[in-house]
Amino acid sequence: MIAAEQSAYSYLAAYQDLAPSLPGVDLPWLQQLRAEGLSAFAERGFPNIREEEWRYTNLSALNKTVFAPVAEQGIDAAWLQSYRLKDTYSVVLVNGRYVAGLSALSGLNDVSVRSLAEVLLQNPDLVAGKLGQAVAASEHNLVAFNTAWFADGVVIEVAAKQQLDKPLQILHVVTEANALAVSRNLILVNDQAEAEIIETYVGSADSYFTVSVNECLLGRNAGLTLYKAQLEAAKAQHFGGNYVKQAPDSRFAHHNFALGSLLARSDIHSDLDKASECSLNGLFVANGRQHLDNHTRINHLQPHGISREFYKGVLDNKARGVFQGRVVVAEGAQHTDSEMNNRNLLLSADAEVDTKPQLEIYNDDVKCSHGVTVGQLEEKSVFYLQSRGVDAETARNILTFAFANEMADKVENAELKGLLLQELLARFPAMSL
Repeated sequence: MIAAEQSAYSYLAAYQDLAPSLPGVDLPWLQQLRAEGLSAFAERGFPNIREEEWRYTNLSALNKTVFAPVAEQGIDAAWLQSYRLKDTYSVVLVNGRYVAGLSALSGLNDVSVRSLAEVLLQNPDLVAGKLGQAVAASEHNLVAFNTAWFADGVVIEVAAKQQLDKPLQILHVVTEANALAVSRNLILVNDQAEAEIIETYVGSADSYFTVSVNECLLGRNAGLTLYKAQLEAAKAQHFGGNYVKQAPDSRFAHHNFALGSLLARSDIHSDLDKASECSLNGLFVANGRQHLDNHTRINHLQPHGISREFYKGVLDNKARGVFQGRVVVAEGAQHTDSEMNNRNLLLSADAEVDTKPQLEIYNDDVKCSHGVTVGQLEEKSVFYLQSRGVDAETARNILTFAFANEMADKVENAELKGLLLQELLARFPAMSL
């Protein structure tokens, strides 16, 4: 038995004891979903580099430790406070489970925010037919794993024609070493509604495994801006997937900041209906032996859709970054307007980035483009600053920060932007910035 199979076997053996305690054990439709996820994982285990969509990301490190769910919710309130954003509603998930006592939802009107486990117990019809709608367990085996193993999460529903009066922050916190934190979130933004949601991933432990999946269903002319600040601990393993279904005339914007963890992958996929818009922005900054993978897919399924995508990477030492962006224009999606751009800055001869932009077009009447750059700092720019009295090291720091800061400048939420700049500045000294 190879290592991957041994690891999968350990999870499958533990699942037999875990399954009766998972929410929704008396719901046939949910058990069917879980069975599909469990079956897919039992068949193939974790994704591996023999799969095209995973060829640049080796998950063999997951085989060194079998992570386990934990119920401990002890948390340093002062430490957590440093990640709370002011003037926001907040939901706190500790080790993958909703903690009402740490959440702050007072004052919400026309917006429902509840624990997924609670909904499955008290009002399962609210999510029946919606869980699994934006992404199937067959997407890949980390989604399958999430579908079988999730213990909790949050259900957010914004009523039609309503707007969140201030952002909602979802704080994902892991507190225990070798913990397995699996959560599933369902975000429903009904017709003509608007919402801004900020996901923040942090951990006070050293090594742990986060597997989080968001399903977002946007109604007609609805708008959702979703931020993700991945600030996981130094030896953490992270998978976060965002899967979106957009109704006609809807707008989805995602800002992905991948700064933490030893190994991380983010998937952002969106299906666009007629005249809907999708904007994806991302920054990944890695040092040491970090490996940060970003996988995006935009499916233009109907005419007059617009998509814009802009990702940047900064890699130092022996870090490795991955960008796989794919835009698919279906046969009937005339007048699609799509642009994709990926720029990468390598600060070390040992740093590496694999970038793979793809356009898959089945229609002639479209406007689509993509571009990629991989390079180092321009010596003439360094020399220019030196000629103004700046030493060489400081000049390189200024230019690198300016390269990364362009993505932070796209964040309109001032509190979040401040947190991101703080995190960037904390990491840059270690990168000789």
